[in-house]
Amino acid sequence: MADLHKIDVAGIRLYTNHGCMNEEAIIGSHYEVNISVWADLSASTESDDLNDTVDYVALHAIAKEEMASRSKLLEVVCQRILERIIIEHSLVQKAEVNVVKLNPPINGDVERVALTFTTER
Repeated sequence: MADLHKIDVAGIRLYTNHGCMNEEAIIGSHYEVNISVWADLSASTESDDLNDTVDYVALHAIAKEEMASRSKLLEVVCQRILERIIIEHSLVQKAEVNVVKLNPPINGDVERVALTFTTER
């Protein structure tokens, strides 16, 4: 069995307009996305070549693109990000996506709500 190494892209901050309420579509909210992927990166430690690893710039781009596409539910956004990571990065054996909505409009003093989805190849 191959070694698995972990890459974290944490604290991707975005402003977008997800949510079920019409106001959320108009006003928008602050979000944070955190991505972790596990892959065998042994080849990259020998080659020092970006083609032999999982490019964290590409992971950031996936999060940014999928967060820009409005959904009512964060579940949908998490799943889209997760699916793209698995489809576009064949080295990834396991991925975890955490989407955080900061200051959610839920009639209370709540700092954040978050969803975390995980999948394995």
